[in-house]
Amino acid sequence: MALNEVKTGNAGPKVETMDTAALERMLDALRRARDEMARSVVGQRDVVEQLLIALICGGHVLLEGAPGVGKTLLVRTLGTVAGLSFARIQFTPDLMPADITGSLALIPDENGRTKLTFQPGPIFTQILLTDEINRATPKTQSALLEAMQEHTVTAGGRSMVLPKPFFVLATQNPIEMEGTYRLPEAQIDRFLFKSLVNYPNEEDLHGILDLTTGVELPVPKQVLSAEDILLLQKLVRQVPVAAHVQRAVARFAIATQPGNTGSPAEIAKYFTFGLSPRGAQSMILAAKGNALLSGRYNVSFQDLQAVLPPVMRHRCQLNYEGLAEGIDAQALMARLLEAETRKAA
Repeated sequence: MALNEVKTGNAGPKVETMDTAALERMLDALRRARDEMARSVVGQRDVVEQLLIALICGGHVLLEGAPGVGKTLLVRTLGTVAGLSFARIQFTPDLMPADITGSLALIPDENGRTKLTFQPGPIFTQILLTDEINRATPKTQSALLEAMQEHTVTAGGRSMVLPKPFFVLATQNPIEMEGTYRLPEAQIDRFLFKSLVNYPNEEDLHGILDLTTGVELPVPKQVLSAEDILLLQKLVRQVPVAAHVQRAVARFAIATQPGNTGSPAEIAKYFTFGLSPRGAQSMILAAKGNALLSGRYNVSFQDLQAVLPPVMRHRCQLNYEGLAEGIDAQALMARLLEAETRKAA
C-alpha cells in the first residue's frame, strides 16, 4: 500500500505517490529512532513513543515528573536522534516574555552607527525545552501561546516564522508546588499530550546505573533529519480513519462533557469539563501517529486506546467532589471509550 505525499505549490496542493519501498524506509527510520532513544533513556519506552508520535503529528508535549527522572535527557536525546536544533529555557518568576521571544536592541553596524535590530530569543529553534513552565508568571507563559499554535512570533512590530519543525516540550514538577502558577486551560489544551515520566523500577534503575556510572556514557546517533520529520508530518495526516472509528471518537468526546444531557451520571457528577473539539482532533491525529509507528497504515480502536491516557489526562478535569472521592479519571475514560468502540464494532 502507498500513501500520498502532499506538496503545496502556487497552484494549490499537489499530490505525489510515495511508493511502498520509500514509505517502508521512512517508517523503518522512525522505528530506529525509537530504539536509539530507548538505548540512552532506559525504562521510559512509553514516553519515548509518545514524544515521537507528538513530533510527527506536529503537536507539543507537557512532561510531568519528579526531579532527576530524566526529563531533560529525554528531550536532548530526541533532538540528537532527530537531527534538530535544541534550546532550553529555565522558567523562573522573574523571566520576562522578551527573554523567550527576543527583543529590539541597539547594535553597531560596520560604520560604527547604532541601529535597532531584532535579537532572536531562544524560541527560534526546532526543539524548545521549557523547564518548569509553571514557575513563570502567566504573562510569560502566554508568550508561548502564539508560537505553539501559529508557529510565529510577533515582536518589534513584525511577525516572524519559527523554524520547521517546531516542537515545544514543557516540564512540570508535581512535587514542589510552592511559587508556581497553574497553567490556564486555554494554554494547557494546546499540548497534544501530557506524558508522565515516572520513577524506574528496580530492573530499569539497575540498567540506568550500569549505563551512566561507567567510563563511557552512551552517545545517541542521529537517525532522522528535519526533512524526514516534515515528510512524516504530511504522511500522518494521510493515514485513513474508517467512518465508524471516527464516529466512535465523536460520541466519546460528547459523552465526556458534563453539560451534555446524554452523558453518563458519573461524568455530570465528578467532572468540570471534558474533551473539547481540539481534544477530539488530537485523539484522531495521535492515533494516526501511533498506527504509523506500529507499522500500520490505518487507524484501529487499539490505536485510540493507546493514545487515550496522554491525550485526556490534562483535558478532562475532575471537580472537587471527584477529587475528594478519589475518582480514577483515566479508568473512567477508558470505560467510556470501550463502550463506544463496542457500539461501533
